[in-house]
Amino acid sequence: MSAAPQVLDTLPMTLPRLAEKKRLGEPIVMVTAYDHPSAQVAEAAGVDIVLVGDSGAMTVLGYPSTVPVSIEEMLMLTAAVRRGLHTPLLVADLPFGSYEASDELAIATAQRFVKEAGADAVKLEGGGAMVQRARAIVAAGIPVMGHVGLTPQTSTALGGYRAQGRTAEAALKVARAALDLQAAGCFSIVWEAIPAAVAEELMPRMEIPVIGIGAGAATDGQVLVFHDLLGIREGVGARFVKRYGDVMDEMVRGVRAYAEDVRERRYPEPDHTYSIAPEELAELRARLHAV
Repeated sequence: MSAAPQVLDTLPMTLPRLAEKKRLGEPIVMVTAYDHPSAQVAEAAGVDIVLVGDSGAMTVLGYPSTVPVSIEEMLMLTAAVRRGLHTPLLVADLPFGSYEASDELAIATAQRFVKEAGADAVKLEGGGAMVQRARAIVAAGIPVMGHVGLTPQTSTALGGYRAQGRTAEAALKVARAALDLQAAGCFSIVWEAIPAAVAEELMPRMEIPVIGIGAGAATDGQVLVFHDLLGIREGVGARFVKRYGDVMDEMVRGVRAYAEDVRERRYPEPDHTYSIAPEELAELRARLHAV
């Protein structure tokens, strides 16, 4: 006897529902998406949160890092995801240079993502001065997700793309940033690339949902980049990546098969063409003779 099919939750995800999932110990599922088709996949899969990450700079726009992506490009990606998404909470990354300079700039940028692209919330990276930026955006009525540990926008200052918090002093820095962002009113925080043991030590102090990416299993939820988890780009990826598909291999296989069929004149076949009534064709021939 086969198992009953899983019934996916169709109620829209809200901040109170996320908080309740943390209270009940229900794992939170978050993925990135950057366009309408990937949003539809996330919707159909029943995830809780979709992040339009600035990682789209590399995965879909071809930049070497997240730094060059512009506000306009991120707004375009977020709006495309919004059109394919209904149930998950939609969070948009504020791109590098769009919020750091002042509270006013941070609020104005966040407002654009909500008003122009339909985001439910925004995400910003780092502690320190960024805590005040988060506080200002929250005070303006826009939910904010924080991000500590490895912060790709400032990876150069961190020594590159590598794990953070691997000494007691460094782990305390991560802890202070997370607690400060929590106190500033963030509804959730991403912890990226920190030791699992450090995450376990810090979790009892966290009152808001914590989403991990390379932070072990103690967090309230997990996030992976869409292209990493489905194998849509080359390379193995970071240590924390687990691949659940090899979509790029399938894409290459399909396009290669198509190219071979075209070159061998196997495509198109009669089933792929349109017809015309014999009498219409005869009339066309007669008229063409007069042209």
